Amino acid sequence: MAQGFTPAIEIYGANKDLLNQRLISWEHIDAAGMESDQLTLVLDLEGLEGLPTLGGIIGLRVGYLETGLVEKGQFKVTRLTPTLFPLRLTLVATAAPFSGKDETGFKERRTASHGPTTLGGLFRKLVESHGFSPRVDPELALIRIAHVDQSNETDMGFITRLAKKYDAVAKPFNDLYVLAKPAQLKTLSGQVIPNVRLSVTHTNRPGDHAFISATLEETARTQNQGCKVCCWDANAGKQVEVKTGSAPFKVIRQKQASVEEAKAIGEAEVRKMLREKYTLKVTCPGDPLLVAEGLLVLDDTWPDFMRGRWSIEKVTASGKPEESYRCLIEANGRDPEAKAKD
Repeated sequence: MAQGFTPAIEIYGANKDLLNQRLISWEHIDAAGMESDQLTLVLDLEGLEGLPTLGGIIGLRVGYLETGLVEKGQFKVTRLTPTLFPLRLTLVATAAPFSGKDETGFKERRTASHGPTTLGGLFRKLVESHGFSPRVDPELALIRIAHVDQSNETDMGFITRLAKKYDAVAKPFNDLYVLAKPAQLKTLSGQVIPNVRLSVTHTNRPGDHAFISATLEETARTQNQGCKVCCWDANAGKQVEVKTGSAPFKVIRQKQASVEEAKAIGEAEVRKMLREKYTLKVTCPGDPLLVAEGLLVLDDTWPDFMRGRWSIEKVTASGKPEESYRCLIEANGRDPEAKAKD
């Protein structure tokens, strides 16, 4: 997508006229995983009589005047924070469909036992009781669970813990609740996820419109290549150790109920370790096509150790109307050299 030079933003929905007229700055966090997407607006209150009553559902479109705006979703206003000198109002809205009343008890803590069941069956049972329509990755749906306890946890917290255990992601999207593998969450929710190619200019200098900076980190804690999980083998009548991947191994100390569960958890942990071996952070000109769970492609203008495809974990976009628009990208993946050869 060709980018223009004049940043543009449009707020629609509840109180749209006041929000667009009074907007000073904005920030949009688009995150993978369990973190809720969030929109923050800073408004000018000078000249207004009293504090405006702002609430309801608002939407965001962002881009450039020369190339058009891109839809970024709808958000529910959850917090208003006025400040004095200067007279400002910070409005925070979240994409998670929670209300203060919590009619279904989604945020209530409870204790229960589940099983035997499947990951998909348990997920559907929990989210449907709160009015969500479930979407489950077929490969995750059939994972068998002999027994699992929910101990003084909210249903959302319990779902999150289960998803993390199997290297999956569970997240609400409006009326949907999606359980998927990383990088497939929004695809299952019906969103189109583009690949974005990023180039570094020959005159890459701070202050330039196209200036890009980046850091690459190799995390020491992800040097393990395999996983060991203890479990009870009903056929052998004894406790056994299930290995996945190769040495050096990470040891999962929590014992599992079956060899099948231990294998699923070990494989999930190995996938996670390989994916999180390298962490990339890029600050670049704003691009509305950059989204969490999309692919970032760094071309031949980048140093060879950064080139290749990276899975985007989080995009923090921010700016001021018609003045600035920048993105902070957080991404991870396997060895960049291996990816560059793909």
